[in-house]
Amino acid sequence: MDCLFCKIVKGEIPSTKVYENEYVYCFKDIAPIAPIHYLIIPKTHISGADQINGENSHLVAKVFEAAAEIAKSEGITDGFRIVTNCGDNAGQTVKHLHFHLLAGVKMGWGPESLGKID
Repeated sequence: MDCLFCKIVKGEIPSTKVYENEYVYCFKDIAPIAPIHYLIIPKTHISGADQINGENSHLVAKVFEAAAEIAKSEGITDGFRIVTNCGDNAGQTVKHLHFHLLAGVKMGWGPESLGKID
């Protein structure tokens, strides 16, 4: 499999690790759109949100559990946003389920604010 995020999990491609446990890996986004912009990924390859099912949905729970731990350990006390994209039209560029944890700035809402955080 030639998956960028699987290679990051395996240590074949360097990343700036923020958090890791048995189920998930979190690292800094290389093109941040907020002062805090991390990617949280399940270590098991799932190509996107449209591939979540009864056999792998527990990994999504592990992602959200990790997000809460990361926010606490990183001192994110004024809120954060978690975003996932599914498919080309939604802007998913890496076909491995991943969640963007964004924080450190007050964010707007709606399609017009996506990618434009003041």
